[in-house]
Amino acid sequence: MTPADLAELLRGTAAKVLAERGIDTSVLPAELTVERPRNPEHGDYASNIAMRIGKPAGVNPRELAGWLAEALTATDGIATADVAGPGFLNIRLDASAQGAILTSVLAAGAEFGSATTLTGKTINLEFVSANPTGPIHLGGTRWAAVGDALGRILASQGAAVTREYYFNDHGGQIDRFAESLIAAAKNEPTPDKGYAGSYISDIAAAVIAQHPGALDAPPAEQHEIFRATGVDLMFAHIKKTLHEFGTDFDVYTNESSMFESGAVERAVEELKTKGTLYEAEGAWWLRTTDFGDDKDRVVIKSDGTSAYVAGDIAYFLDKRARGADLCIYMLGADHHGYIGRLKAIASATGDDPANVEVLIGQMVNLVRDGVTVKMSKRAGTVITLDDLVEAIGVDAARYALVRSSVNTSIDIDLALWTKQNDENPVLYVQYAHARLRSVARNAADLGIGTDDPNFALLDSDHEGELIKTIGEYPRVVASAANLREPHRIARYLEELAGTYHRFYAACRILPVGDEEPNELHTARLALCDATRQVLANGLTLLGVSAPEQM
Repeated sequence: MTPADLAELLRGTAAKVLAERGIDTSVLPAELTVERPRNPEHGDYASNIAMRIGKPAGVNPRELAGWLAEALTATDGIATADVAGPGFLNIRLDASAQGAILTSVLAAGAEFGSATTLTGKTINLEFVSANPTGPIHLGGTRWAAVGDALGRILASQGAAVTREYYFNDHGGQIDRFAESLIAAAKNEPTPDKGYAGSYISDIAAAVIAQHPGALDAPPAEQHEIFRATGVDLMFAHIKKTLHEFGTDFDVYTNESSMFESGAVERAVEELKTKGTLYEAEGAWWLRTTDFGDDKDRVVIKSDGTSAYVAGDIAYFLDKRARGADLCIYMLGADHHGYIGRLKAIASATGDDPANVEVLIGQMVNLVRDGVTVKMSKRAGTVITLDDLVEAIGVDAARYALVRSSVNTSIDIDLALWTKQNDENPVLYVQYAHARLRSVARNAADLGIGTDDPNFALLDSDHEGELIKTIGEYPRVVASAANLREPHRIARYLEELAGTYHRFYAACRILPVGDEEPNELHTARLALCDATRQVLANGLTLLGVSAPEQM
């Protein structure tokens, strides 16, 4: 019996108890959850349902909890149900009910933890979206890991997820990038506010290799050659780096396409028709203050050129036209202003601002010997995705970036994440999976299988704790999806790994010496199989490998 099953049982029991006493069952909440108490002595699960509904039901919460406890105790699968304090309900499952959790895991396999709560929901998830003027920096790398994990998690709950990368391939930054390439090709100093680093020289050389006469071309043509070819080469590197990091996208959208396709012009005319654009000081402004933004935004400048927000408007309308029910934007720490701006854009176009979500990721630092590493071998100024992977590897990098809430800044300690022991969080989890694979191989060598396990035999505290921890997985995944917080899965996996390691130390899984295999060995081996499956499922959602051996 999973926590979700128990919550459903408790709700049904409460409805029956109330109805039998002539109490309106509408006092029951639409959703009911049960939780594992911090103190195991209080039971396997606890609920405050009696205190939640006691007042509207007109019943003392402790008396109501007593009615529920009596009804639950008479239910199959419930060992005990007791009342504590002002009306808490503490519940213990019997061994067979706990074993049903393992049956569910083994039957569902890789699908355990999946759900259909988001079925029918189409989500456009935009993340990384770094400009093609240099390698992905640490902030973008954090979104590459978190965004990819969030996409996997949302999809596991039934959503149709489109992973999208939007990049700026025109404008001032791109012009400075082109001029930096030209300067490098001519062996001249980097222009003011230009881009430096060995990658600039590498790309400049590659442009010359493709266009040998580029430096002899007229200035405008020369600029366009270095701009277009340089952007293509830089973005090819970005895509390759992200792919090797385990992050791929379904759609790549060029900002310039919003202008070249006429999408910006159409959006502007639509907003003029709606009356949400007004003319002032020779420019056209969007009335975003009417929808919660801190100031109105210039869409068309007084010189007739489009401001950056014009592309944002067209891009949002484009996403919605492509069928996105929800548009999630994952942006860097310096983009807080975009929360109100993007929601205001949705409102100004006549859309529901709830169809826009903006997640802001905080800073990431790489630390060596207690000192922040600031210089990159390749980029010259910032630490990049390539630098991080070279230092600690893909699995450790992804796990380190996903493990903490994006609302907090993180320091990635090179000493910690390169350790080859259980102090390294990702190795701690991966080692549990590898150990479980080793147990399975040893069992196979002994001819021991897991057919028809008697889970009622798993009645020790260590076994029960492991089963209950396994049972929490679907709720953890659902919570990670609903709150957009993949770090919940990483922290859960560490808890599961720790619970398994304690079980492994306390409970002998396979026979020793001349001991004949028995039902307990079979049941414990099936418990191990279920544990391994959940570890693998969680690591897969994070985009981290589940090794067979270490």
